Amino acid sequence: MRISTLFYTLKQGFKNILRNKTFSLASIATIGACIFLFSLFYAVVANFQHMVSEAQSNIAVVVRFDPDISDSQIQEIGNLIRARVEVSKVTFISEEEAWETFKEDYLGEYADGFDGDNPLEGESNYEVFLNDVSMQKSLVTYLESIDGVRDVVRSEMVANTLSSVNSLIGYVSLGIIFILLAVSIFLISNTVSIGITVRKEEIGIMKLIGATDFVVRAPFVIEGILIGIIGSLIPIGVSYILYNNVIEYTLLEFSTLSNLLQFLPVQDIFAFLVPINVSLGVGIGFLGSFFTVRKHLKV
Repeated sequence: MRISTLFYTLKQGFKNILRNKTFSLASIATIGACIFLFSLFYAVVANFQHMVSEAQSNIAVVVRFDPDISDSQIQEIGNLIRARVEVSKVTFISEEEAWETFKEDYLGEYADGFDGDNPLEGESNYEVFLNDVSMQKSLVTYLESIDGVRDVVRSEMVANTLSSVNSLIGYVSLGIIFILLAVSIFLISNTVSIGITVRKEEIGIMKLIGATDFVVRAPFVIEGILIGIIGSLIPIGVSYILYNNVIEYTLLEFSTLSNLLQFLPVQDIFAFLVPINVSLGVGIGFLGSFFTVRKHLKV
């Protein structure tokens, strides 16, 4: 393809946008709104999943041992647990550490009445943290089968709730993204269809004087891609400013919840959003225009 042909198609693509200002602006606004909603939805979902992940990382399965078990057996059990793929971290809590923690959390000054006694003697345990809380059931089944393990304490209701929330977020995300993409493609398709109708006579003359199919079709595809790019860049800037302001406001006004509301840094969010949004804009523009040209422009 010659350079002059490439510049011609680009020029005609820009001209098509200017010829159909109203519909082009409507398409840009719709794509911008859809991609903005996608950005907003992604930021909410990513932060929510991050918070759920942080909550999961604090959920531990507690493994307690049979009475009179030897230290070597306890160490062997620890090695077996660490070898499991479900496990992210294993912490050994001695009976002394368990008692000190219990005193600090629940007894305070009343702990002096025990006068050196340890009511939690024989209560050494392993705290086992999981990579994914949905794996808790299979891990617990395995742990209960190990010789020397007295019982396994787990937060089954919390684990099931967090797993269900993660699954729900995934399904809702896919549904909303599909709807947004469908609406955007439909809008661009209508814009390109109008452009073809307006230029029908001009296209006929071009074919009579020997214009190739590429020269006739390419400007409409370029038009769709340009609309998609413009429609993707605007919401990137708007969502960036909005995200920063919302995070600052939330942390300022709800500072007491700062341990719970652990937001992702803006650079982590937009390192993903910028290339995805531009790709979405280009993809939506290309698909909407390409298939519309093939359907309505018989050349």
